[in-house]
Amino acid sequence: MGSVGAVTVEDVRAAQRLLDGVIRPTPLEFSRALSDRVGAEVHLKCENLQRAGSFKIRGAYTRMSRLSDAEKEAGVVAASAGNHAQGVALAASILGIRSKVYMPLGAPMPKLLATQGYGATVEQLGTTIDECLAAAQIFADETGAVLVHPFDHPDIVAGQGTCGLEILEQCPDVRTVVVELGGGGLLAGITVALRALKPDVRVIGVQAETAAAYPLSLAAGHPVSVPKMATMADGIAVGRPGAVPFAIIKDLVDSVETVSEDAMARALLFVLERAKLVVEPAGAASVAWLLEEAKRHPAAGDGRGAAGLEGPVVAVLSGGNIDPLLMLRVIRNGLAVAGRYLRLQVHVPDRPGSLSGLLMDCAALDANVLEVAHSRTSTSITVDEVEIRLELETKSQQHADHVIATLRGHGFRPQVE
Repeated sequence: MGSVGAVTVEDVRAAQRLLDGVIRPTPLEFSRALSDRVGAEVHLKCENLQRAGSFKIRGAYTRMSRLSDAEKEAGVVAASAGNHAQGVALAASILGIRSKVYMPLGAPMPKLLATQGYGATVEQLGTTIDECLAAAQIFADETGAVLVHPFDHPDIVAGQGTCGLEILEQCPDVRTVVVELGGGGLLAGITVALRALKPDVRVIGVQAETAAAYPLSLAAGHPVSVPKMATMADGIAVGRPGAVPFAIIKDLVDSVETVSEDAMARALLFVLERAKLVVEPAGAASVAWLLEEAKRHPAAGDGRGAAGLEGPVVAVLSGGNIDPLLMLRVIRNGLAVAGRYLRLQVHVPDRPGSLSGLLMDCAALDANVLEVAHSRTSTSITVDEVEIRLELETKSQQHADHVIATLRGHGFRPQVE
């Protein structure tokens, strides 16, 4: 059980020795709030607190530290939406290697600036990691620079697997591990460590449902490309699995699941509010799946959690590099999905007192008005109407539903935006 193809648990242990003093063993935090939801003991593996803000430094440094002197002299090139970029740039600065990184247009500005801050040259092109990978490969072929792949190399997988060794050291009796899944390096590495040292642990990978190449690939029996992707979880938006991690995941991972954009938004907000941790959407995918399972398949009270999950459960938070502007949008979406933020469009008669009456009703319903806008020029209203747009703070989905129902009962026709 110690190896699949090119990666063994001994490789992972060797990577752990290489990384000693370079990375920090990240905390494993017990989450009472998540445990209560799931019905089993849940811990959060906080890779969002790793150097450069994600697990990626583990694999990048492992790969680059093993380059020959001639390869180091030639420099390295990488492609990334941000986390691998920062990991490569930081590892290169530690090792004294020149680095160039291709990032998609629209990559989060904090990730781009951090990558440059670690000393890498950044070039932006295309809209996907796969396009950037193609450009990085051309650059490597033309210049002799070494392509440091974000997930499809044994050293990368071995480096990421050191996270699995830490999980076992910090939670020796772990029964279930849930890991975000993009290209597959992190899940594959953790799985190699777990299957060698504690083979009965249940291992679950989680992808964004709008960028889920692994279910298609597992069904086909080999890596295939997803036709299109559209997700806010840029850290796991990978169009085609890597051959090295795919072989491990296909043979050793128990299941690969998917989560919606709304579920990730809710999870990000949950982790922020209840665990006091900042994560990016990709980093919240594991928690998103646990929360969704708790809703779909509540704990039965037989000692197992939601969907029969056995605790202790470890959910990996893979990264915390989120653009503050995206965070604002995700938090608002998460609040809306949870029924705590409501945007309404209401048509009222264009006469004195109509707006104040609507606002008084909202106040009486204990819905806090955050913003009000009105228009007399909308094409959807009649000449004697005014269109009012309200942003309301509500307390729950039940409260939001009550606000809408009461306004309708008072003769308004609120439309949820």
